[in-house]
Amino acid sequence: MSPVSARIHEAVVCTRDADGRLRSAPMGVRWQPGGPGGALQAVLMPFRPSTTLDNLLRERVAVLNLLVDARVFAGCVTGRRDWPSRAVAGDGHGPWPARLDCALRHVALRVAAVEDDPQRPRLRLDPVEDVTHAPFDGMNRAQAAVIEGAVLVSRLHLLPVERIAEEMAALQVAIDRSAGPEEREAWSWLLEAVEARRRRPVARPAAVTARGATA
Repeated sequence: MSPVSARIHEAVVCTRDADGRLRSAPMGVRWQPGGPGGALQAVLMPFRPSTTLDNLLRERVAVLNLLVDARVFAGCVTGRRDWPSRAVAGDGHGPWPARLDCALRHVALRVAAVEDDPQRPRLRLDPVEDVTHAPFDGMNRAQAAVIEGAVLVSRLHLLPVERIAEEMAALQVAIDRSAGPEEREAWSWLLEAVEARRRRPVARPAAVTARGATA
């Protein structure tokens, strides 16, 4: 595999499901040279299984949204994926997925190459449209905390819930000190998801009889 920049930018990727519905998913994006004339390409490395990965492999296009509305990150990992959106032109060879209304900037991407992997394929995508809609005025600590919390919640099926709860407790300081109404709402969704995971019964192995059969 070719080297990839270690710097990861948190964004929201929009793709189309098989039924045509828009799917929004937080995802880390890296940028590296590799396009025509050494142009930068977006590199996405989604874990399997992933509906967004399935959409990318089927449709071969996506729209990358750069935004600071932390509710979108928290919402997408807690089942709140329907956000206002609008059409993009792309390269004129559509249809393209929509972009989010709250995006400060969107980049329409077309899949250029796929390096397959059983766990985490690497997709390189060429930008075909890059439009800025609003200035980036900076991100406060609460927004960053919500994004980090969303990453943790997305791993509830992989990591012990108590470990995630401990890391969320450390992030709570930033929420308490610098969150506005939007960040507090987003944070509440994440805390609800952690608490719901805590309440979920832990699967226990079936009892085994003396003969070795499960009871």
